[in-house]
Amino acid sequence: MTGSTRAPLTAKQATEVVADPWRVVADKLVAAYRTGSMVRGLEFVAKIVDAAEEADHHPDVDLRYGSVHLTLTTHSAHQLTEADVALANRITGIAAEMALEKLADPVTAIELAIDAMDIGAIRPFWQAVLGYSDGNDKELAELADPAGRLPSVWFQQMDEPRPQRNRIHFDLCLPHDEVHERLQAAITAGGQLLSDEFAPAWWILADSEGNEICLCTWQEKTD
Repeated sequence: MTGSTRAPLTAKQATEVVADPWRVVADKLVAAYRTGSMVRGLEFVAKIVDAAEEADHHPDVDLRYGSVHLTLTTHSAHQLTEADVALANRITGIAAEMALEKLADPVTAIELAIDAMDIGAIRPFWQAVLGYSDGNDKELAELADPAGRLPSVWFQQMDEPRPQRNRIHFDLCLPHDEVHERLQAAITAGGQLLSDEFAPAWWILADSEGNEICLCTWQEKTD
């Protein structure tokens, strides 16, 4: 390993040189540590920030009560690099100095795939209804959450329709005071409202090929 250079790494290469508990998941390095309290977690995060500033390379940090969750990737390269592994190993050292244990919960990521006959026709609907931006994988026409918190969406080309089953279904939970704006954006982008029977608890929409999504709020169904 050559310090904090941004030489690209394959997932296999990163796995071979990164310290435990870091794992490669969906082309990113991920790890989580048990801190026991938010105060202890904040102390850990402060040390991570110092190391990140020194390396001029920065992780995504999720501070929760009792744990800290971390993700590393080189955004400018759209992949893992030596800089990610170097900082991950430095963070592992910080955790060891603080006697922090890795979180036992499994580290996972989720992606959502949509089978489509005409990807260009339905992609604008999904981008509008989810509020996503263009992702890095152009070949799969990927859409990504701008905040980096929700699953990415990619599209798979179909050779022929499969009317016997719905090819995907989403439940998207939104603040109750934002759902109507999102609903209108989805319809404007080519979507259709299938049912508002259960509104304002949820609305059922679909794109032009029938792939469905429910826009959900905390509110209860009105009679």
